[in-house]
Amino acid sequence: MATSTMLASSMATSLRSLPAHALVPLVASALLFLAAVARGVLRRRQRPVYLLNYSCHLPDVDRKVNLEVCEYFGQRCRHYSDDTADFMRLIYRKSGLGQETYAPPFIFSGEFQKTQAFAVQEAEEGLFATVAHLLAKSDVHPAEIGVLVVACSMFSPAPSLASMIVRRFKMASETKTYSLAGMGCSAGTVGIDMAARALRVSRSRRGRGGYALVVVTENMSLNWYFGENKHMLVTNCIFRVGSAAALVTDVAARRADAKYELVRTLRTHHGGDDAAYNAAVQMEDEEGNVGVALTKDLVRVAGAGLRQHIATLAPHVLPVSELLRYVWRVARAYVAGNPKAAAAVVPDFQRAFEHMCIHSGGKAVIDAVAKLMAFGPQVVEPARATLHRFGNTSSSLVFYELAYFEAKRRVRAGDRLWMLAFGTGFKACSNVWRALRDSAPDADNPWNACAHRYPAALPPPSTRRSSGAAVVDGAHVKSDKLP
Repeated sequence: MATSTMLASSMATSLRSLPAHALVPLVASALLFLAAVARGVLRRRQRPVYLLNYSCHLPDVDRKVNLEVCEYFGQRCRHYSDDTADFMRLIYRKSGLGQETYAPPFIFSGEFQKTQAFAVQEAEEGLFATVAHLLAKSDVHPAEIGVLVVACSMFSPAPSLASMIVRRFKMASETKTYSLAGMGCSAGTVGIDMAARALRVSRSRRGRGGYALVVVTENMSLNWYFGENKHMLVTNCIFRVGSAAALVTDVAARRADAKYELVRTLRTHHGGDDAAYNAAVQMEDEEGNVGVALTKDLVRVAGAGLRQHIATLAPHVLPVSELLRYVWRVARAYVAGNPKAAAAVVPDFQRAFEHMCIHSGGKAVIDAVAKLMAFGPQVVEPARATLHRFGNTSSSLVFYELAYFEAKRRVRAGDRLWMLAFGTGFKACSNVWRALRDSAPDADNPWNACAHRYPAALPPPSTRRSSGAAVVDGAHVKSDKLP
């Protein structure tokens, strides 16, 4: 009690000593925070939405790819010069990927050509197997699915991927389907947000609950880059095959069967800034080869986007004690005449969540998030492990991280879990969950055969270099080598 009184007195003295130009923003922020708290208390609680279950695709063993396979493909396809092959080898070795990721079927075909048929094959292998496993273990018939959300950024055929799933599983004609494209790695968390909203709208109209199926994947078969642009070659080295499916419901009777309850979602879009919009763009190179260019601004844009995102999320998830501690640290920095230090202060989100599925799009991105949020190695361990074992599987990666927590049996009933993903545009999206029961790995958990090998001796975090070097997903490349 005495300690609390002394702290309050010290804070009051420091605040009184602040100049008006510094005090006004703090008071305004405090009022906004109180208003947000009041809204949360007074607002009628939304009907809960549950994550009944989910599945992650584990491709066949003959789809595994390592550095040796990549080098063989690069030499046999005869699309790359020796300099380009050396560059991709450098990126691969510094990417944080291991030797057991999975590649699309055309890599192993011997034809060395990307075709529509290979893209369809890649999509069907991941989507159909994942959905079948999920429905079987969730005891839900395909005809009961009222909402279907399918996301794939780089492959949008006609009929759509959603239509392919409806046809394969003979879903009801009343099923509302949504196909998301171009959302990047954030599509998994965006899909959960969209499904939850669709369920609530459907209940308000029909008066009863239902099921929403979210299926996320990425497709590399038509997006493998065969040119010489180094910004566009990076995707060949870090993106790998992966799919996930999640079944969410607002049926109260299924709460006992569900794994998690959705507490909150947040989506922020930073595309109004040109650098953010152009950080990752699908384009043609000078020779007409199509690929995705990852610019040297990507890591900086991710950090800036994350800072704005957490500023919106913090008042809704952090305990009041941590918010007060954050205000105190900012005020103390201002009093000391160090506004830059005040701007760099970030709340401790480990006081809000027991587990975090952080975007594992690349080693440099993980390093940037860890540095900004002051996360220790144990917090980003699942992200590094997922990148090492499966590579960047785009929109499904947060579900592979969730599966890692369950394979390790770390989640306990009541634990709070944060899914954070970034996407092209530039977008950031969060899903906040509360565990309803202790975790245990399902029979189809993709980590069942390898979780015991992690945490492995992963590569050390990227170190900052001079301004003359660009960071491209963990690899530092001198600017004069980039076109």
